[in-house]
Amino acid sequence: MKDLTPPRSSLDSIEIASRDEISALQLERLKWSLRHAYENVAFYRSSFDAAGVHPEDLHTLSDLAKFPFTVKTDLRDNYPFGMFAVPRDQVKRIHASSGTTGQPTVVGYTQTDLDNWGQLVARSLRAAGMTQGDMLHNAYGYGLFTGGLGIHLGADALGLSTIPISGGMTQRQVRLIEDFKPKGITVTPSYALSILDEFAIQGLDPRDCSLEVGIFGAEPWTNAMRHQIEQSFNMHAVDIYGLSEIMGPGVSMECVESKDGLHIWEDHFYPEIINPQTGEVVAEGEQGELVFTSLTKEAFPIIRYRTRDLTRLLAGTARTMRRMEKVTGRSDDMIILRGVNVFPTQIEEQLMKIPALAPHFQIELSRPDRMDQMRIVTEAADPSVSEEDRANAAKQLSAAIKQTIGISAKVDTGAVGAVPRSEGKAVRILDKRPKT
Repeated sequence: MKDLTPPRSSLDSIEIASRDEISALQLERLKWSLRHAYENVAFYRSSFDAAGVHPEDLHTLSDLAKFPFTVKTDLRDNYPFGMFAVPRDQVKRIHASSGTTGQPTVVGYTQTDLDNWGQLVARSLRAAGMTQGDMLHNAYGYGLFTGGLGIHLGADALGLSTIPISGGMTQRQVRLIEDFKPKGITVTPSYALSILDEFAIQGLDPRDCSLEVGIFGAEPWTNAMRHQIEQSFNMHAVDIYGLSEIMGPGVSMECVESKDGLHIWEDHFYPEIINPQTGEVVAEGEQGELVFTSLTKEAFPIIRYRTRDLTRLLAGTARTMRRMEKVTGRSDDMIILRGVNVFPTQIEEQLMKIPALAPHFQIELSRPDRMDQMRIVTEAADPSVSEEDRANAAKQLSAAIKQTIGISAKVDTGAVGAVPRSEGKAVRILDKRPKT
């Protein structure tokens, strides 16, 4: 793999500023953001008042812990535009969640918000090793989902040549990678696996393609998955993080030269880690739930938003700004099976150690005879894996899960293609347990 480390001279000065400089800027911007939310959003005014706090009560960064959290149901309860802090005619862009699990969450952006978003995604793409004039294959979905258009904003700001292919049409994805020869690809890690499958179907070696870096986000993925993708493509694989409630992609980014966690762009977002049960802020370095407060957003300020993502904060390395460890899972994606907490990434980590198995899997939960059961559907790594070898691989994975996680799970290993493919975020869990 090529060395894609960006030159120090290309970084924004704030990326490598001292911690004192960053903290001073954060405090100044945090005071503004709290006032802006309180004065212009009825929800925040009533929320702060109910908690007995006022923006003027913030004197230090640690004072933020006095303010109440914002959760997803608050956004849904104020659907569609109740959380906007500027007149509707100043909102230049609107994005929304799919709403498949309830009322959609709607977010808005002023022109300044869009400009900031573009610059932060550009900063993220540069941290991944992309430079002006490079070609980017953007396979994130375009539309109300923030992924495709958010990445496109940053690609334009950095001066890239963008292929806005979006998701789906996997055969065409491979053809355009072969024909256009992009340097980078932005895509979910699970869909990258589907693209890898298509290379094999077309009889092409992905290691011979032009891709030098893959920028993966929108779902948790393990370092074992990183190794698989890097070896299969002979390219760097780095993590990008974001969510629409905070901005979209580009809230934090892994630097290609270190690959040791995602640097949070702390000049625009203030992170906290809390105990998910108590809501108390934990010490730096301890794992917990990630909470974000926006520092510069005009249309849609967000105060102490509980992301449900589980991670920890670490000191900066390639940049001064603090890092968040790769997200290991979400508190609302955690499976509780017979009293044991299980995350899909734990299953993935064990599966990736078994050469006979492909990195595709799906977890099915059921409750026969009043007892929760887990079934894991996997598939062979390639057509040469015999039925006997598939059965042995299934036993191996089941034993590894029992030993490392402490639960019994039935593992079924089918032929290549047995696990349904995703053209976006992978559907990892099928919960067939009765709802009552």
